Amino acid sequence: MYSKREGLEKFRMFNGPLIDVRSPGEHYKGNMPNSLNIPLFDNEERSIVGTVYKNYGREKAVIQGLDFLADKIDNMVNKLFEALNVYKSKKVGSQIEEPTLKIYCARGGMRSQSISWLLEKYNQKSVTLKNGYKSYRKWALESFNQEWRINLIGGKTGTGKTKLLKLLDENNYQIIDLEGLACHRGSTFGGIGMKAQPSNEQFENNIAEKLKGFKKSNKIFVEAESANIGRCKIPHEFFSQMKSAERIEIKKSESNRLDELIKTYSIYEEKDLIEAVLRIKKRLGPQRTKMAIESIKNEDWRAVCKSVLEYYDKCYEYEKTGKTNIKILDMTDIFDDQKTLKLIKEFAKS
Repeated sequence: MYSKREGLEKFRMFNGPLIDVRSPGEHYKGNMPNSLNIPLFDNEERSIVGTVYKNYGREKAVIQGLDFLADKIDNMVNKLFEALNVYKSKKVGSQIEEPTLKIYCARGGMRSQSISWLLEKYNQKSVTLKNGYKSYRKWALESFNQEWRINLIGGKTGTGKTKLLKLLDENNYQIIDLEGLACHRGSTFGGIGMKAQPSNEQFENNIAEKLKGFKKSNKIFVEAESANIGRCKIPHEFFSQMKSAERIEIKKSESNRLDELIKTYSIYEEKDLIEAVLRIKKRLGPQRTKMAIESIKNEDWRAVCKSVLEYYDKCYEYEKTGKTNIKILDMTDIFDDQKTLKLIKEFAKS
């Protein structure tokens, strides 16, 4: 027996490449992280098969699907075995049994079962996910309903919150870098220099994957965010827990903050920075907008950052209104990692 059908928990346990055989459009909307998309049908073919199924039933849809598949079987098999060989090459030196191709489709039906049947003819072990991506998505959403020990890290723009999360991560603390997962820093300048944002569904899946590896008894450090990070929205249930969580407020001098912002943004293209300023021109007002744009053109980075800092400070103070569970952590002129970790540890315990 070379093929199996398993529930999500057992499916995860198999050693081997994770293959998503759904269409590219389905994969983009949301997928199991680290899965490789080797689609049985492209977006148009999937639409046609679905229409045939709806109008004429399963048998006709299967025939239509086989017709599309006829010219691409060899190519698909080559891609599947290529994925297997890449996986094996990464595991050189580690003693694991022969890898199993882990296949999933939308509901664990015709597409994944077809590929599993095909692999059987090549004597290649495979496992399909019972109820497919639908079961994974259900698991992801349910993870946000569980109770987590969240500890927020807040602070005005330029206090180095993301750097602090990275430091905690390197020292084996449980952290979720929401901005990193969203590929956006959360402000009008947030998308500059970042990769394209994932779909909102994929953003949720990525958060769920992070939570999967955490101990519930330990705290999770998360940067204080608004509900939306660029186009991505933090899951409602998880955001509700964030709103009532303990909060460490990082305090730094304006000089420290300006230095941090200059390091972060001065490396980017002039046109991108100007476009970001123009997106908030109504809130900055004509004078500050003009000053910021002129400073960008003159590469006067301190003046640029100072002209927008007042606006972001006001936004931050407004967002903080009504929050009471806040502990101030003064890190002015503290740039030593060990001192920082010591302060965080003391605050986390108290």
